[in-house]
Amino acid sequence: MNLARALGSVGGLTLVSRVLALVRDTLQASFVGAGFASDAFLVAFRLPNMFRALFAEGAFSAAFIPLFNAKAGEGGRPAAVDFAERALALLFPVLFVFTLALMVAAWPVTYALSGGFDDPSPAQFAYAVTLSRITLPYLLLISLVSLLGGILNSLERYWVNAAAPILLNIAMITGLALFHGDNAYETAWVQALSVTAGGVLQLGFLIWGCARAGVMLRLRLPRIDAEMKRLFALILPAAAGAGATQINLLVSTALAGSLLPAGAISTIYYADRLNQLPLGLIGIGLGTILLPTLSRLLAEARDAEAMATQNRGIELALFLTLPATVALVVVAEPIVTGLFQHGRFDADDSRATGLALAAFAMGLPAYVLIKVLTPAYYARQDTRTPVRYAMVAIGVNIALNLILIPALGDRLGYIGPPLATAIAALVNVTLLARTLAKRGQLVPDAQLARRAPRLLLAALLMGTALWFGAGPALPWLTGSLVERGTALALLVGAGAAVYALACFATRAYRPADLRALRRAPPAPEEPAA
Repeated sequence: MNLARALGSVGGLTLVSRVLALVRDTLQASFVGAGFASDAFLVAFRLPNMFRALFAEGAFSAAFIPLFNAKAGEGGRPAAVDFAERALALLFPVLFVFTLALMVAAWPVTYALSGGFDDPSPAQFAYAVTLSRITLPYLLLISLVSLLGGILNSLERYWVNAAAPILLNIAMITGLALFHGDNAYETAWVQALSVTAGGVLQLGFLIWGCARAGVMLRLRLPRIDAEMKRLFALILPAAAGAGATQINLLVSTALAGSLLPAGAISTIYYADRLNQLPLGLIGIGLGTILLPTLSRLLAEARDAEAMATQNRGIELALFLTLPATVALVVVAEPIVTGLFQHGRFDADDSRATGLALAAFAMGLPAYVLIKVLTPAYYARQDTRTPVRYAMVAIGVNIALNLILIPALGDRLGYIGPPLATAIAALVNVTLLARTLAKRGQLVPDAQLARRAPRLLLAALLMGTALWFGAGPALPWLTGSLVERGTALALLVGAGAAVYALACFATRAYRPADLRALRRAPPAPEEPAA
């Protein structure tokens, strides 16, 4: 498989989704602002969003795809579909009861996610609980989406699953654009309804995608057998292992809500949304492709090809992530200003969000490499090692939050959670890489060793150019929508051009190398007769 071509397909759709998410966040910043109503909605959205990352993008795929591929190898598609139907029979009632229990317990759940907020009135907290109850059905919907998406990814129909989040963003944008209320509280309530509506649209789309692929799952009575026990035994540790970053963000949100003034949660959220753009485009896209690819190669005892695929994944991740990291650190505030500074979102909000974004971005390479390295464990059906390291990272994150937030105070305390999350991700990826290397399952080849430092140098050269180019762009970034869009496009385009030239100048890549990235790999030769 050509990773660059596959990532182009998945990444292109992910880019559309993330751009729509930025449009959504821009509308939310304008209509809701960064006060208590915004904080209440973001807390209500945090649990289903975290569950999506833990389950849909992590735990279920990590456990389901290798076992689904193994069943397909043993008995073909009918055996694999039978396995999926048995998984659905158990998954649906478990998720239904779990979602219902969370809705009943929405008060303590909201308190835990928010840290109790910062001295809200009883009416405000009741409002936050109501928003949580509205969004919680999304948990059930997105989990069923993840089952169907795992089937399609195993069949190498990546685009359907990659396109599904677009529907959530369309639902939320529609809610904001057409049904926003006269005040921030009414608009946040509409956004909560839009989350669940988006989940319904995603599930319908994945059902259609499976039908197009010739897969129609039947509902059965649940039955626990050895294979289902194996599946759920893999899911539980994978949930924490794959979602360490999301768990860290959850901890950061709760601590920010309890230790910092109103608006801190929103500041961290907007910064994280921008940081999630390259993470979703590169890290989640590569992780989605690598897991079924590595599991298939390892099942066929093609270990050398699996190692080469993993090295190319790391190389591609660095090629795309390093310039994004440098750009988000160097020109964080101009980017935030151009995107969000309008209506209720003022210059002080832009300054604070820019600093939080720069702190988040320092950990971006670690976030992406976690997504690239973890499939090497999951493809070998090892979901326990990543969870151990995730627990270490969570402990580091909590400790650093408790140190940094009080140390930085009310004025700069919002930088503490992003910085703690970045450092925790660095600890996580270091542990993952070290263990793979000790097992002989991560051996960087000469090409990766040669290119990595040159890519870093090229990214730093690009960052220098952006530093000097951001000043002249600032007046345009607070102008009309057209002026903002033009200034941001020129800034991004100039950075990309400088990075491309720097890659050629440092010989990190040659034009022939970039052409090779786009070519499909040659078909394997037929064995001699």
